[in-house]
Amino acid sequence: MADTPRLLMLVGAATPPGRLAAAIAQAADTARASSPDITVDILNLAETQIEICDGRPLEAYGAATREAVARIAGAAAVLIGAPVYRASFPGVLKNLLDIAPVEALQGKPVGIIAMGGSPHHYLAVDSQLRQVMAWFGALLAPTAVYVTGGDFRDGQLTSEAARKDLSALIETLIMLLRRL
Repeated sequence: MADTPRLLMLVGAATPPGRLAAAIAQAADTARASSPDITVDILNLAETQIEICDGRPLEAYGAATREAVARIAGAAAVLIGAPVYRASFPGVLKNLLDIAPVEALQGKPVGIIAMGGSPHHYLAVDSQLRQVMAWFGALLAPTAVYVTGGDFRDGQLTSEAARKDLSALIETLIMLLRRL
């Protein structure tokens, strides 16, 4: 029996789990409910110590860093969640991507969800992270999801529009995962 395909959801922030992690958890629940035949895996950079990229080969990094890269490489599709920090995605996410080999994301469906303090930065993470994913040769979902604090109540994603957008992004990733 073949392994079940795995959808990795990456919380690309070093801050304690908050609203972005709650949105990713909701995306995971959506994926599990719609596609029980797919394994959903969440990698939260706030809970995983990734070493600083310094040019050494992957095998020279510690176990936690190698395992994080292996989880990306072993996934059939990836949803990357990133907050907007200084009009870009955070350094901890860039650091992990700098360590990951091209093959880890090449030809793989990838979706983006970004979290910002206001609607003003809605393209910041999407435009920059799309460029990095294009360099990897990832197959990016045509749309991304952008959420703000106003989309949450009591730490949960409650905006109906944001929930629908996130569900549509998950459906797209699962469709791409199944067809590739």
